[in-house]
Amino acid sequence: MQEKHLFEYAVIRIVPKVEREEFLNIGVVLYCAKQKFLQVQFQLDKERLCAFSNAIDITEISDYLQAFERICIGGKEAGPIGKLSIAERFRWLTATRSTVVQLSKVHTGLCDDSAEMLIRLYQQLVL
Repeated sequence: MQEKHLFEYAVIRIVPKVEREEFLNIGVVLYCAKQKFLQVQFQLDKERLCAFSNAIDITEISDYLQAFERICIGGKEAGPIGKLSIAERFRWLTATRSTVVQLSKVHTGLCDDSAEMLIRLYQQLVL
């Protein structure tokens, strides 16, 4: 039997008007310390986003999400945040923000395979 690993994840949300607190789930970021895993999966469905709010700047959101990907990978391409440890990068990504791109509270679970769990959570919470 494979060992179960503790993982943490948060749902990436688009909140076009912060004061209204309405959001649309567009992705998931998952971190597993034991497997040294930090990845994000998202989809920008332009039609769905524009139907939700015509004030959304798709290019700006895309830029934010690409930065999330670079931070997950780490290294100098991700700027100063990319030089932090994997745990610190996850905490930075999931910090509370008052912007159009927000993350849910962090949730935990157990899994055998972090990549597989990321796909499963993405399918359950976003699609």
